Amino acid sequence: MKKIIKLNNNIFLKGILTLFLLLSFIFNPLKVYAEIADTEINGELINASIEFLRDLDFETWQLVAYKSPLYEDKLILRIIGYPGNLRIDHPTGLMVESGRKHWLLDDKTLLNVELVNDSRQAAAEFDLDDLIRNIDKNRPLRLSLSGVFSELPVPPFVVKEWRSIN
Repeated sequence: MKKIIKLNNNIFLKGILTLFLLLSFIFNPLKVYAEIADTEINGELINASIEFLRDLDFETWQLVAYKSPLYEDKLILRIIGYPGNLRIDHPTGLMVESGRKHWLLDDKTLLNVELVNDSRQAAAEFDLDDLIRNIDKNRPLRLSLSGVFSELPVPPFVVKEWRSIN
């Protein structure tokens, strides 16, 4: 009889603990914090936003936003794929959509000697400056790059991070 009562008490306590944890996540959801960190880009230590995102085909892409001294301190978006998966005929513009707004970002890859000479051809760079100056809210974006990915969702916290780079 003691074993049954002890077993029931353990099940009851585990159930209460599980319910407590579930309710704590519902009322205090985990927050995602983005971070800008010093990163070596083009041989220099630069403040950059680095995020890994998945497109709708579940391919993972690294997005790096940084102010580039190579491009008169413009904000640049570098998209990096798994080596061998990203073969782009340059220049190819990056389409960006947010609701009814559309932008076409200029391909800057051929102006970066380091990327041009990289045999992996796993990265492309785009001018993000005009887009960031033209949006006033941290809105979700959808990126598409012809022949590479059809839609790569960018959440608002990443856009906020891009907007905060100075």
